[in-house]
Amino acid sequence: MAASVFDSPLYAKLFPSGDTGRLFTDSAAIRAMLLVEGALAKVQGKLGVIPDESGAAIHRASLEITVDPGAIAASTGQNGVCVPGLVSAFRKEMEAPEHSAFTHWGATSQDIIDTALMLRMRQALTLAETDIKTILTSLSNQAAKYADQPMPARTYSQHATPTSWGAMIATWGMPLLDALNELDELRVSSLWVSLSGAAGTSSALGPKADQTRTDLAAALGLNDPKRSWHTDRTPVLRIADWSARVTTILGAMGQSLIGLSAGGIDEVTLGTTGASSTMPQKQNPVAPSAIVALSNQVSGLRSSLHSAAVHQHQRDGVAWFTEWMTLPQIMLSGASALSHAKILSANMTPQIENMNNALGGLGLIHAEALSFALAETMPRPDAQAETKKLCAQAIETGQELATVAQATHPSISPETFQATEQMGVAPIQARAFAAAVKAL
Repeated sequence: MAASVFDSPLYAKLFPSGDTGRLFTDSAAIRAMLLVEGALAKVQGKLGVIPDESGAAIHRASLEITVDPGAIAASTGQNGVCVPGLVSAFRKEMEAPEHSAFTHWGATSQDIIDTALMLRMRQALTLAETDIKTILTSLSNQAAKYADQPMPARTYSQHATPTSWGAMIATWGMPLLDALNELDELRVSSLWVSLSGAAGTSSALGPKADQTRTDLAAALGLNDPKRSWHTDRTPVLRIADWSARVTTILGAMGQSLIGLSAGGIDEVTLGTTGASSTMPQKQNPVAPSAIVALSNQVSGLRSSLHSAAVHQHQRDGVAWFTEWMTLPQIMLSGASALSHAKILSANMTPQIENMNNALGGLGLIHAEALSFALAETMPRPDAQAETKKLCAQAIETGQELATVAQATHPSISPETFQATEQMGVAPIQARAFAAAVKAL
């Protein structure tokens, strides 16, 4: 198989990354770097740092010239960064040495690479935001519709107490809504321009270094950190961590959907399932499985990225290279998980009859409610012991817990054994989530 599932024609539909995938290509990276070089020259021309005519010419050329990634591969391999080869190729293509000599004036490779990265990360966040809103709309519609539909809650994969399908959806949707609401602050705190020269001191940028950085940020629609962040990778970590958390949130949804859609439970259908090569009866939960796998991958990559944030001195090739290898995979994992989640959230359907039947059996799911009902007339420890005794009797005799309990304790209300009366605040939480999404 391919080294990365995101670059594989064979696995492209299993791990789709959509438009985000196009942001993390060599061509997209080069295009972004040329935009930075052009904007820098234009700003410096306006400030008189370089001739204004040269700044305008470089900016214009940056929008027109393309550089083949393969053409600068040898230079990149030799220098460890692509910018020297890119600048050389750009100057050659300009065919105007009187102007092109001012390209990359006072900047360092990291300034160009990091700023170009932030341009692409900004687009990736916008795409993720759009997907999250779509998912939230689908989830909130179901949460509102099925706020009162009871189903078994499960802990350690065993029946716990009744909840509602709407409330379960809300438990997936609320953290996703929280992540969405964090985006504005994340953009301000992390989408930074980088311009501080070879060692972070701006020594070659001249007396207008700060103003150049501020104006470059404005020209590119990024934020001015008002300092060097060459070795401070927290802006990158914040964005990657946000994306990783979104993937983890979706992973939890996927994990539950695998269980709920599997044979033996069958309380949810997914709309789309996979087939076995030899077993015709199987309908495999492929999409939620892919989401969980992506979440697992992100967990390991996130650790590597945090290790890569530990830089030595003013620039660290090892740490920087490690970031290049891990960050795109984290962002593409998030994009792929969102792609699957959009389809799942729009097509998953509760199987009402199966949910209702799952609440039946001997009615042991109401054991907690029974213990609290008994605690109204006896000490709580005694009520718990009595409930355990009654559950054992129900299992032994094959009678409903309600029948066994009411035979001994006729004052117990029938509502104790009705799922619709024992969901607590589940319906309220479902409707609160739906209202919060509607208020976006």
